[in-house]
Amino acid sequence: MTKIDIIGDIHGCYDELIALLLSLGYQKFDNIFVHPEGRKLGFVGDLTDRGPRSLEVINLVASLVENNQAYYVPGNHCDKLYRYFLGRNVQIRHGLETTVAELQQLSKKEYEDIRHTFMSLVEHSPHYHVLDTGNLVLAHAGIRSEDIGKTTKKVKSFVLYGDITGETNPDGTPVRRDWAKHHQGQQWIVYGHTPVKKPRFVHHSVNIDTGCVFGGNLTALRYPEMDTVQVPSMQPFVAEKFRSFDEE
Repeated sequence: MTKIDIIGDIHGCYDELIALLLSLGYQKFDNIFVHPEGRKLGFVGDLTDRGPRSLEVINLVASLVENNQAYYVPGNHCDKLYRYFLGRNVQIRHGLETTVAELQQLSKKEYEDIRHTFMSLVEHSPHYHVLDTGNLVLAHAGIRSEDIGKTTKKVKSFVLYGDITGETNPDGTPVRRDWAKHHQGQQWIVYGHTPVKKPRFVHHSVNIDTGCVFGGNLTALRYPEMDTVQVPSMQPFVAEKFRSFDEE
C-alpha cells in the first residue's frame, strides 16, 4: 500500500510548503521532491490566492503530479483561477487579486507557460481522488459517502464549496453546514477548505486546513499512520478567519 502525506490548503505559502516537505523527510532531486521510503504526496486544493508565492506553488505541485509523486484535487480557488485563465468574467477578489498581481509581473511567454501548466493540472485531475482501494478519499471541501463514485454538478459543487446553504456570511463567503458531523462511512475523507485552528478529526473525516495563509499552520496528515506534521505560518495571524465548531 502506498503511504501518502496529504497537505492542506497552501494558498501561495510556498516557503511553508518547502519547510513542511523537508519536515516530512522529502529530499529535492531535479526540481521535485521525493521520499526515501517511497511515500507520495496528496494536495487537497487551493494552491493559490492570498499568499505571496502562488505561481511557485503551482509549478511545484504540477511537477510533482507530472512525475507521479503526488495526487491533487482542485479547490474552489483553483476552479476560479482556471475560469480566469479561460477568460471568464470572474471577480478579482477574495484572494485572487494576489495571484493576478503575480501574473501581471510576468512576460507574455512566462504568463502563457504558467497558464498552460495550471490549466493542464486542473484538466487532468479528478474532482476527488479515491485511493487505497476506496479507504481514502481526498476532496477539497469534503464529500458525502453516498456520492463517492458520482460526478454530477451537485457533487462537483459539494467538493469545491462544501455543504452550502445558499446564504452568505457578512464577509460574502457562503454559509456552510457541518457535513462531517453526519459522516457515517468507514472510508477516511481528508479535506480542507474551512480554516480550523487544529486538525479536526470527526467520524472518519479530517479537516487539515489549519489556516496557514491566515497565520496558523500548514498541516500534513500522514496516511495510514493518521498522525499530523505541521510547520508554523510566516503570515500575520487573523483570528476571525478560523471557524470554531465547539461554539455551534
